[in-house]
Parts: sequence; structure tokens; C-alpha cells
Amino acid sequence: MFVKHMAAGLAASAMFASVAFAQTPTATGDRANMAPTAASDSSIHGDWRASKVVGLNVYNDNNENVGSINDLLTDSSGNIKAAVISVGGVLGVGSRLVAIPFDKIKFVNEPVAYTGVASGQNNAASNSTMTTGAATGTGMATSNSHSWYPDHAVFNASKDELRAMPEFKYSAE
Repeated sequence: MFVKHMAAGLAASAMFASVAFAQTPTATGDRANMAPTAASDSSIHGDWRASKVVGLNVYNDNNENVGSINDLLTDSSGNIKAAVISVGGVLGVGSRLVAIPFDKIKFVNEPVAYTGVASGQNNAASNSTMTTGAATGTGMATSNSHSWYPDHAVFNASKDELRAMPEFKYSAE
């Protein structure tokens, strides 16, 4: 009895397989007109990854670090409307969030140049211009070699002005 069921199953599967192989393929013209599912590298050249923009340091016009981008807020169309910036605090403790209009932020690909004294340097070296992203004590600016995200953001406000702004709180809904 078992042999009869096995023979019937084998015959049925051979019949279904032959039907599947006998079908003619669909017209290739339909497939040729379909848009590709993934964008090519040339169509997205110069665009930034949002995951890399979140976390960028924010400086003011005096090259003072005033915070970092914590989040990006979009409208229902996906357009970025505001950036949530974490200001104040030390290592995230005691910081607060403020939302600023995204069009008020300027993104820069060049490292921040500032003058300052680094610990352990002599007076001649302390008068040189230091750059974030460069090796310590070199005084040389390094160019941003990546095209997927900027080096930092600039928002023209002091730390005190940002702390005075209304605190941003996420909706509970």
C-alpha cells in the first residue's frame, strides 16, 4: 500500500513540474520598463546619511561647541523641519533638549579651527592654530574625506542663549 502512495506522489510531482517548465515566460518589455529598485551611486552623490548627521557637534560663529544634534524632526512628507540639539551638561548628564529650525543650521565639511592651549604643549606651540579632527599638536587642518556626512554644524547662538530657549519634549502620543 505504501509503495502505491509513493508512486502516485512521485507521478503527481513529475506532472506538476512538467507543467511549470512548459509555461512561457512573460513579455520582457514589461520588465524593461520597470524602474530599478535601488538607486545608483551617481544619483545619490552628495547626499548625507541621517544616521551620521545625528551626533554631530554644533558650534557657534565663535567656534565654541554649544551642543550636539540629538534628533531630526520631519513632517509627514519626510522633509526635515527641525533639529533637536542637546545643550549643557557633562557627558549627557544635566543636558536639555531644544528644537531649532533646520534651515537655521549651516553644515560645514571642514574641521573647526580654533586657537587654544592644549595641555602639555610649550608656549610656542600654544600660539598655533589647532583643529578638531587633526592629530594633537599638529596645527594642520584636515579635509573631510567622506562625502556621506558633514564634519560639524554651525548655529549662531551662545550656550546661554540655547539654555534660555524652551525645552523640547517629545509628545506622549
